[in-house]
Amino acid sequence: MKKLTTLLLSGVLIFSAAACNDTASTNADAPETTATTSQTPAADAAKEGQQDATSEVRRDQLNSDIRAAEQRNNVTGGDAQRTDGDLQGEVRSKLEANLPASLLTVAAEEGIVTISGTVPTQEQFAKIEPLAKEIKGVKSVTNKATVAPAQPKGQ
Repeated sequence: MKKLTTLLLSGVLIFSAAACNDTASTNADAPETTATTSQTPAADAAKEGQQDATSEVRRDQLNSDIRAAEQRNNVTGGDAQRTDGDLQGEVRSKLEANLPASLLTVAAEEGIVTISGTVPTQEQFAKIEPLAKEIKGVKSVTNKATVAPAQPKGQ
């Protein structure tokens, strides 16, 4: 029994340490922080990211995550103080579901959301702030993202 308890406790600690990231990203190739200067994504990486983001399974998963977070918020009265991690995760999911091929990083502090990275079109860039503001608890959005269409390798 002691070994099982130790194993479970270790697993929880490892998981919580991994989950304590300062930012949330829409793609593994997105910048690690909102302070990082964005780079033009490679065409192959952008295509792969777009295929993942537009797959039916991934969209269902993202929408399910958003609905679950909204339900948790509504259970607490709907106007509860939101944690930075909740805001980051919900904004990231919202952007990932609606802006395929984007490489965005999201950070939140006391309701102020900062988004950086790249999107492939001006239309997607224009959607960033309105999408982020749809998340309950977001007070303001600082958009540091840039428009950078994917480039073939070697350019």
